[in-house]
Amino acid sequence: MKRHASLFLIAIFSGVLTLSGYKFFLEETPESSITTKDEAKLIPTNYMAPNFVEGSEIDFTFAAEKTINAVVHIKNRTVTTGPTNIYEFLYGRGQQREIVGSGSGVIITPDGYIVTNNHVIDNASQIEVVLNDNKSYDAELVGTDPKTDIALLKINTETELPYVPFADSNAIKVGEWVLAVGNPFNLTSTVTAGIVSAKARNLNEFDGNPQSFIQTDAAVNRGNSGGALVNINGELVGINTAITSQTGAFIGYSFAVPSNITKKVVEDILEYGNVQRAILGIQILNSNSNEAQELGVNNIQGVYVADIEKGSGADKSGIKKGDIIKHIDQIQINKFSDLSGYLSSKRPNDKVNVLVERNGNEKIIPVTLAKLETYEMQNLGLEVKNLNESELKALGIKSGVIVTRPLTREMAQYNLSGIVITKINDQVVKSIDDVRNIMENQTPNTPIKISFIDQQGETNTFIFR
Repeated sequence: MKRHASLFLIAIFSGVLTLSGYKFFLEETPESSITTKDEAKLIPTNYMAPNFVEGSEIDFTFAAEKTINAVVHIKNRTVTTGPTNIYEFLYGRGQQREIVGSGSGVIITPDGYIVTNNHVIDNASQIEVVLNDNKSYDAELVGTDPKTDIALLKINTETELPYVPFADSNAIKVGEWVLAVGNPFNLTSTVTAGIVSAKARNLNEFDGNPQSFIQTDAAVNRGNSGGALVNINGELVGINTAITSQTGAFIGYSFAVPSNITKKVVEDILEYGNVQRAILGIQILNSNSNEAQELGVNNIQGVYVADIEKGSGADKSGIKKGDIIKHIDQIQINKFSDLSGYLSSKRPNDKVNVLVERNGNEKIIPVTLAKLETYEMQNLGLEVKNLNESELKALGIKSGVIVTRPLTREMAQYNLSGIVITKINDQVVKSIDDVRNIMENQTPNTPIKISFIDQQGETNTFIFR
């Protein structure tokens, strides 16, 4: 009996030993787990997503909570005059009526400075700002920049306001998550999510003045204009500005002015009253042109320098015709909108390092940026430039500005490039500053009288209605 008991105990011991050995030597080690007091969650130890948030999913709630109270609803009241019946239409009469537009804005300082789009408040007779808590304020228009479609407003409050800090828009990457915060269709405090689809997107190729938008697939509709595009940290990477659509509603493409450009425009408005634009001083070759195909540079990654403006920063630094610009301050340049977008965040006299490819060799050239001495007459669709003393003497005139190019297809058909404008509304024009002052004080929807000398040296007058 004792012998049977001994054999039984030996069998049990052997079984335990065998099972323990199997568990120790043969069975795979289970994944580690982290246990919280609420629930157990299995988290692989061999992988961690760069944007990992508890629960192994991207969490947008932090960014939404941080920004939703800093995005405001903007109401634009505009008074227009128009016919209300066939009699008024036939005889050119009409009655005044108020039109109320709607958009969004972003509070960028605790004392009430607000960024929005210029087209949201353009021609407004009154601007009302409604906060997320439904408090309403009359806003002061501090300044605008139609070229970048940015406007700066100010409201006065007794308490500090929530605001969205600026992020470095150069640092964002294609594929990065972003949120669009705004007021589409008067639906206040709306948040949508998407990714950065592309950077330095140009929507305005015709006029030779490319913009540099951030493209996203976050849903943006009418009323979102002027609202915030933020990263998952709740920092401002762009101002939502436009969509591309065949229906007028969002179909997957939205565009934002990068935060670096927005910040620079705001700082210039506050410091100078207008935007200080910096240029390299080069003329580029359109990669789609016949000349580019003949030179074999239509498929290059970079910007081909077709010509150099005499006396510019590029000229003084040694950039030459035929150079291919590949980087600027370590920012990769694949196309002209990459270059123009980066320069839009710079000021005159800023220094940049330009990496060029010349005859198969790369070279870094330091360049001091010059001031852009042109002005865009948005009301007329023309760009004008100052004339120096020798140019004025050659033309036999004392003052004037020269039209450098049309800004619209409509104005391009009149062949006005090269004419010299001497007067606007019978006021003598000596520089682009005079043009700016006259145009900014022009009453909306009123005729503009232009006196000019044409390409043949003859004096003419046009009235633009």
